[in-house]
Amino acid sequence: MSIGTSLVLLAVGAILRFAVTIHWYAASVNWRLIGDVLMVVGVIGLIVSLIWLASSRRRSTYVETPPVP
Repeated sequence: MSIGTSLVLLAVGAILRFAVTIHWYAASVNWRLIGDVLMVVGVIGLIVSLIWLASSRRRSTYVETPPVP
């Protein structure tokens, strides 16, 4: 999961948690709970993406080629 995907999940989760008030009586869907889950998944994905990005930058290798005779 990339940083952009994590931010989108955070934004959609926050919208569902704090801004949406749907009273749909045909199906009992807890939109606040879905928003909370999306925000948690977004935060976990963001942390994992940042750790992966930091570790991949540290592992850059320098290869020195011998001079051509």
